[in-house]
Amino acid sequence: MTFSIVARSADGLLHGVAVASKFLAAGALVPAAEAEVGAVATQAHVNLAYRAQGLALLRSGVAATDVVAGLVAADPGRDDRQLGVVGASGDGASWTGPRCHPWAGGQAGDGWAVQGNILAGPHVIDAVRDAWLAGVGLPFPRRLLAALHAGERAGGDRRGRQSAGLLVVQRRGGYAGTGDELVDLRVDDHPDPVGELGRLLDIHTMLFGKPDPATLRDLTGPLAEEVGALLATAGHPVGAAGLDDALASWAGVENLEERIVPGRIDPIVLAHLRRAAPAG
Repeated sequence: MTFSIVARSADGLLHGVAVASKFLAAGALVPAAEAEVGAVATQAHVNLAYRAQGLALLRSGVAATDVVAGLVAADPGRDDRQLGVVGASGDGASWTGPRCHPWAGGQAGDGWAVQGNILAGPHVIDAVRDAWLAGVGLPFPRRLLAALHAGERAGGDRRGRQSAGLLVVQRRGGYAGTGDELVDLRVDDHPDPVGELGRLLDIHTMLFGKPDPATLRDLTGPLAEEVGALLATAGHPVGAAGLDDALASWAGVENLEERIVPGRIDPIVLAHLRRAAPAG
């Protein structure tokens, strides 16, 4: 009832799962990932135990192919299930049980595995694979999302669309470096779940993406004066603590604190401030 991709970045530092389905909240059931260990997708007749068990095996150094073989061998319900696994190195692996509803199948290669059931046809898997392989220049979460979009355009789940999810992990890549969940977004029930997932990823990137040092602007001269005036209009006047303090205070309210750099300003923050508190 679903198609998904599990994948690893070229440098091995990121792992992720992207999934779309005509099923309520597939993103709550299908994906699991652990930073610098691997990623797992369980679908069709989901076996939630695959997630923790698969990651435990990957953590102990078992290759993805052997993880899949071990999990399905021990599972009497394997004939109705699908599974995709990718580890810290090597090829991904995919399993499709013979009783999965057609069309069902999967493919795997170096650092990725794609699988799906009740699809419009095998070309859906081909489309997801091709988009993943062609997306080497994209940021890792965007590359996973592009693969989902390609599957949708190829027909996706032949029953229609309902939910989608995107999980990406990176060591200390989460909020303020306090966790490993770089991206963890779900669309549980929507007429265009993959499109909506893209909208959420845009917002996530704006709020939580790290500033590009090459684009930061010094808060001096006329720019500092403009930012100070805008902050005053927004209810955060520059006080004795200075411009940096006022900007950080405003950014905390706007959920942009991850983009604050003392003495400088991210163009994304500046654009948001200009929209939020227009001059005049």
